Amino acid sequence: MTTIDHQRLTGYASGGGCASKIPPGELEEVVGRLAALASPAPRAELLIGFDTGDDAAVVRLPGAADGLAAVATADFFTPVVDDPYDWGRIAAANALSDVYAVGGRPLVAVNLLAWPRDTLPFELAREVLRGGLHVATEAGCLVGGGHSVDDVEPKYGMAVTGVADPDLLLRNDRGRPGMPLTLTKPLGVGVLNNRHKATGEVFEHAVETMAELNRAACAAALDAGAVCATDVTGFGLLGHLYKLARASGVTAVLDSAAVPYLHGARESARAGYVSGGTRRNLDWVAPHTDFGAADEVTRLLLADAQTSGGLLVAGEIPGAPVIGELVPAGEHAIVVR
Repeated sequence: MTTIDHQRLTGYASGGGCASKIPPGELEEVVGRLAALASPAPRAELLIGFDTGDDAAVVRLPGAADGLAAVATADFFTPVVDDPYDWGRIAAANALSDVYAVGGRPLVAVNLLAWPRDTLPFELAREVLRGGLHVATEAGCLVGGGHSVDDVEPKYGMAVTGVADPDLLLRNDRGRPGMPLTLTKPLGVGVLNNRHKATGEVFEHAVETMAELNRAACAAALDAGAVCATDVTGFGLLGHLYKLARASGVTAVLDSAAVPYLHGARESARAGYVSGGTRRNLDWVAPHTDFGAADEVTRLLLADAQTSGGLLVAGEIPGAPVIGELVPAGEHAIVVR
């Protein structure tokens, strides 16, 4: 871990990681109107765009001899941990995840940095950028500069460009009844991060989970012939599952006992280390979910705002738990059992 003058980065953030996102309901109300404004002619080449709230934009490259599609995404957020190097690693893995979530391969990224120059040493920013470079290099993704601004709240992330086979895309609107649901990373980083921010406790297993690339999960999904997936980030498992079920016109049946959690997550949720983002996620999905006998802690964990979470794949992947299945559309988009 790297610290300078014992600066606690999370103390400079009103939110933390992907929990600092704009609430999903508010975001959809604004973004949903933009699709109608786009010209239909160029949209013919836009394979994934506004319509279903998928993870990245994908556009067919006109005249490309190998039939490639370009993948574009951007993701940045406030500090989720106090160590600047770890924050950089996590933010980079999170940004790259959007490319993997649609079945793509990242090629080049540029840094996005907001920094309070008057209150935080700029040496810390260098450590953040070093962490991001480390993970991008691990992914085989070049980093070519970026953009920075002076801001009262530190923020970091990346804009990433990648490529994908347009015939082998992973989309959130391709789910069909009978498909199993697989989750490639355990839940619970949201409550552990919130506990870290409140107490200073460090949860190394949560840090390493967030810094882990979804490259292997993407490759496994494609090898298994999957066509439907999304990553699990700020809207929680329930939020991203709701978007998938809604886009695909199906109901998702979730086996809550099969969902994996990080060590200490349930204890932390029970102790009240729950972010406002998680509670907003739960409020958003509740009208569309039959929770059955699930208790409050389970509901909160299923809605826990993840930072750099795993892939949620409609299909089986070796080594990853099956947590439910898709069935014909019913009264609710999600049924928890």
